[in-house]
Amino acid sequence: MKILTRPAMLALGLAVFCLLTVIAPLVSPTHVAYYRLSGNAWLIIFPILLNLVAVWLLLTVLLTIAERPGRFRIILWSTITLGLPFAFLKSYSALMHPHTPHMLTMAVFVLTVAALLLLWILWKPAYLPLFERVRRLMTTALAFGTISGILVVVQLLWFTWQARNLNKPRALHQHHASSADPPKTRVIWLILDELSYQQVYERRYQGLKLPAFDELAAESTLFTQTVPVADSTEIVVPSLMTGIQFNRISASAAGQPVLHNVATGQWQGLDPHQTVFQDALDKGYSTGIAGWFNPYCRILAPVVDRCFWSSHFFHIGQGLYAEQSFITNLFVPASRLLNQALSLVPGHSHANPDEVVAAQHHIDDYKDIFAKADELVADSSIDFVFLHLPVPHPEGIYDRRTAQLSPYGESSYIDNLALADEYLAHLHRVLVQRGEWDSSAIVLMGDHSWRTLLVRREQERWTREDEAASDGGKFEDRPAYVVKLPNQRQPVRIDDRFAAVRTRALLDGIMTNRIKTPEDLATWVQQQN
Repeated sequence: MKILTRPAMLALGLAVFCLLTVIAPLVSPTHVAYYRLSGNAWLIIFPILLNLVAVWLLLTVLLTIAERPGRFRIILWSTITLGLPFAFLKSYSALMHPHTPHMLTMAVFVLTVAALLLLWILWKPAYLPLFERVRRLMTTALAFGTISGILVVVQLLWFTWQARNLNKPRALHQHHASSADPPKTRVIWLILDELSYQQVYERRYQGLKLPAFDELAAESTLFTQTVPVADSTEIVVPSLMTGIQFNRISASAAGQPVLHNVATGQWQGLDPHQTVFQDALDKGYSTGIAGWFNPYCRILAPVVDRCFWSSHFFHIGQGLYAEQSFITNLFVPASRLLNQALSLVPGHSHANPDEVVAAQHHIDDYKDIFAKADELVADSSIDFVFLHLPVPHPEGIYDRRTAQLSPYGESSYIDNLALADEYLAHLHRVLVQRGEWDSSAIVLMGDHSWRTLLVRREQERWTREDEAASDGGKFEDRPAYVVKLPNQRQPVRIDDRFAAVRTRALLDGIMTNRIKTPEDLATWVQQQN
């Protein structure tokens, strides 16, 4: 036990605690951070390790100096002892409850500073025996923290090793077209993230025009009672691809998903050969993906001929992005500490410092996927196309009045909905120009609806327009779901309940020509029910 009370060992435990908010996602047993991480993992992990070493060395020096009796020893150990409750609250707020009331944080901070000032002002030599007893008690407590710190560091290094090839390019499937292949219906499966049926087709925000959605509905089959799979993209999309109802997700440190099957009650890996993409290959289709958030090219490489995915929007540990430079990520913990300190100053704004950065990464995702989606759509040899775009997903990144993308201002979900309409109009124009709109099957859907309760609680850019459009944050769970079959001209409504998890079966029906007309589709839905 004595070795754990040495300055270097105590400093290690304290250093891990100081950086817990950035380390915790990387040592979580679910490994969801590794699953979502795009880009080079080392651009995040190595800066964290350097910060850990720097804080550890600094604390080692301070605790070594404090080994000698004197005023510095009293100041340092009283700061550690009285400051721990505030540090625990900040860590709890960041990791477990991101929106801990600011007034509570302020109150604990003020009490901590007041206690320290009173101790230093009223200090008397007679207090020294009591101080030493408290210091020894704290030393013992921190020694147990050191054991946890060592375990955390070992986990971090081990998971880092496992993730060393996280986003290394994978060999994709190679489609070999044959002149003997029968003609196929080109299928374009489009997910617009967080697209709400209610907001688009049932109770549209006053004054909002969505001409592309209206034109699509005028020549398509509109599902009015779609039952969502879940409310998180990383669970929904694997369920849609496999036709299996999942409700939880974990992952390996190598970034491979493990999903909980509702029917069997078992955890299982995602087998790319048991997805709609393998179905497409079996029917002679070539497959292409341009998608968001889910690591499509990592988890589906064997069954995809062309692939691109982007997730700039996702960050680890309070603002660490894989797409940021090494230097930027290196100084993120220090800059956040400064911002947090300033937020505790009375009268100073305590707005989220990552707000604009996150919005800009969201815009970058949209632009990158837009460009890659155009490449896939323009290549007629890719006849099963899956597109997943990050709109109208909050937070707002578009100003519909100026028709400009921007990370600033009071952009809302309604603005992003207008942007989603702009994209749909663009896709329509491209396919019409290529003479492929009429002959293609278009399956457009939201992965889930607008998660108003979650967004209102956890995101700071909840606007007055969001409040009005959602009737005070009320959640309506139906995602939009529209199917345009080849050469369909008339609008059709399906008011029967339809489980979105049947999307794989629906796409299979289109590819095998079992679903060719709106009547076929209506009959098929009734059979599913």
